[in-house]
Amino acid sequence: MKILLADDHPLFRDGVRHVLSQLSQHVEILDAPDFPGVFRIATEHPDLDLALVDLYMPGMPGHQGVAAFRQQFPEIPLVVLTASESSQDMQKVMTAGALGYILKSYPAPLMLEALRSVLGGGMFLPEAPALTGDESARSAGEQISLTTRQREVLALLAEGKPNKLIARALDLTEGTVKIHVAAIFRALEVSNRTEAVIAARRLGLAMPGNDRPYPGHHA
Repeated sequence: MKILLADDHPLFRDGVRHVLSQLSQHVEILDAPDFPGVFRIATEHPDLDLALVDLYMPGMPGHQGVAAFRQQFPEIPLVVLTASESSQDMQKVMTAGALGYILKSYPAPLMLEALRSVLGGGMFLPEAPALTGDESARSAGEQISLTTRQREVLALLAEGKPNKLIARALDLTEGTVKIHVAAIFRALEVSNRTEAVIAARRLGLAMPGNDRPYPGHHA
């Protein structure tokens, strides 16, 4: 496994390197202190399994850096690792193409869970209480009406599953799944899956059979 770790604080990188070493018996970690370094290493190592990037680094604004990276290296999963607890920052980078938003305050086991979720093809978002700026969104969420089946579909969307696998998991036809997805998009006023996952988290929607906010600390 080969991971790009980008942060402009060497001591922090050293700490994260220790956490990343627990992902696999064989982990190669490549360091970058800024966004130019991120692009250089990704160019030199197109076989990267993951890019773990600080939001605020020299070179360019974080969400612009994420967008530029995703455009140039669409096959490399990118996760933002940040001290920012702003819901606006999270929405910007997730919309720009990041597959995860991990807070630097997380303990090592939760960080590892988040990274394994992304490496497994899913997404990762913080729990609603972990971010600031969500109060109005949570209030608005009480007015959103989704059926139990739509919430089940939404939960599987958050895991990164395509319609075919959602249909199999819920014993539905792909056509029916498409109808549910379209209804979810309309209810949340979004146009794609990433926006739907972000909106669901911001609105505090509840997962079926689970009384904590959707999608919880992993998506």
